[in-house]
Amino acid sequence: VQLVESGGGLVQTGGSLTLSCAASGRTFSSYVMGWFRQVPGKEREFVAAISRSGGSTYFADSVKGRFTISRDNAKNTVYLQMNSLKPEDTAIYYCAATQNVRPSAIITPRAYPNWGRGTQVTISS
Repeated sequence: VQLVESGGGLVQTGGSLTLSCAASGRTFSSYVMGWFRQVPGKEREFVAAISRSGGSTYFADSVKGRFTISRDNAKNTVYLQMNSLKPEDTAIYYCAATQNVRPSAIITPRAYPNWGRGTQVTISS
């Protein structure tokens, strides 16, 4: 599966952005989808994930209550709605996909063999 992120940009503190990740192929609904982020010099960190049907979602503590993840399997797209953005949310955001992952590993980048190229999100203070 190929993944292409979009929707990044520059917003002020407290603002909102919605990231999209478009996937190729006809098996999108067989993938657990995740969003991760990375800043230079730091490890890639988990942000959110969503189950194949969309019925289960997972969030990092740092974004709970502010970010929402959703998917549209008919459009082969996963979304990350980000509200109440903070300067510490500044990072490159990556979309990732995996067909096999244990719930305990869903926050682990190594569990995802498929990655997009990322989209830059910058929050100004």
